[in-house]
Amino acid sequence: MANLAQLLASIKIPDLAGKAVLITGASTGIGAALARAFAAQDMKVGIHYNASREPAEALADEIRAAGATVHLVHGDVSKEGETERVVEETARTFGHLDGLVNNAGGMLGRKPTAEYTDEHYMKVMDLNARSVLAATRAAHPWLKKQGGFIINTTSIAARNGGGNGAVLYAASKGFVSTITRGHAKEFVPDRIRVNAVAPGVIATPFHERYTNDEQMELQRKTIPMGFVGTPEDCVGAYLFLASPTLSGYVTGQIIEVNGGQLMP
Repeated sequence: MANLAQLLASIKIPDLAGKAVLITGASTGIGAALARAFAAQDMKVGIHYNASREPAEALADEIRAAGATVHLVHGDVSKEGETERVVEETARTFGHLDGLVNNAGGMLGRKPTAEYTDEHYMKVMDLNARSVLAATRAAHPWLKKQGGFIINTTSIAARNGGGNGAVLYAASKGFVSTITRGHAKEFVPDRIRVNAVAPGVIATPFHERYTNDEQMELQRKTIPMGFVGTPEDCVGAYLFLASPTLSGYVTGQIIEVNGGQLMP
């Protein structure tokens, strides 16, 4: 993983330098890997976090020490008004916003459908679905000034219905996949490209919380490549989608990063 991170840091994509991006849910896992990767492209990086203050602060210090510009912003994006504040604060701090990565999300526990409550439903949908809509709406006026990109993090669960106790999470990610395509068409006149990345089984705190070792091994056996991915394995797809040179004619697409577990 260290070698892959070093390789990603050594690759320069000139048209990303100087641009400002906000990554929601960036304190750990895929979000943290993206923060490092975008910073290595000499981008200004907004690192959003909610509960994981210490990892977020350590990540921001690490990136600043490497000479990059970082804005650390706290907020619970599942709450009304908080997402908009996070976006606005970041954009005003940088003076512009060129990209948004809607990465915040979570399962909030494995529950069979028969055990769902209205409260649980609202929490999952507010975190995974409504936050994407709210962040996009808040970022839109900033992005349309010069054109830009939105990359949503969906999931393999949006295509396969999710694992045991994860149906509601899967449905919320299905919302993310669908709204990616809808926004791509809606924002074409504003020169804003909207795409998504759908990670498969990736070794992140997400699975540390919700997937035990036996479940993880069962999932690994369904992956043709034979191993569980890392956050760094996802980074290349996001860099590709952020760069207008590499993906300027790409919008409304979802890149599956899953080791062959799903081949749509």
